[in-house]
Amino acid sequence: MKVILLENVKGVGKKDEIVNANDGYARNFLFPKKLAVEANTQNLAKLKSKQDSAKHKKMTEKAEAEELAKKLEKIILKINVKAGENGKIFGGVTAKEISEQLQKQYNYNVDKKKIELKETIKQTGIFNVDLKLFEGVNGKLKVHVIGA
Repeated sequence: MKVILLENVKGVGKKDEIVNANDGYARNFLFPKKLAVEANTQNLAKLKSKQDSAKHKKMTEKAEAEELAKKLEKIILKINVKAGENGKIFGGVTAKEISEQLQKQYNYNVDKKKIELKETIKQTGIFNVDLKLFEGVNGKLKVHVIGA
């Protein structure tokens, strides 16, 4: 019997996958526990519309990420910090600070997890920071750390 899985089922398949299951297994285990539904035309149509909507949403998010990447490449984010002699910073500039300053100065909402810093910035100067905005969409941002 063909069934559409509603959840990940170990040894059977992943969510939204169409699989062949034994009749007894499907009727006595999968259906009562609401882990699957029968793969009839109505349920297949629902699955297709759900997949189409997810695909459209993903395409929209990717387009937005590409647009944001283009905007971020054009700006230089200025961050003022306390610094000592030789441009050494007290503490450091983290991905969280960069994210907060982007929101504050330019109103761009970039999650700190998408900002890739190999290590905390501990010097004044201009730094190139890599961003992973979406699957396959990478951006660059110039950060100017100014000592006070």
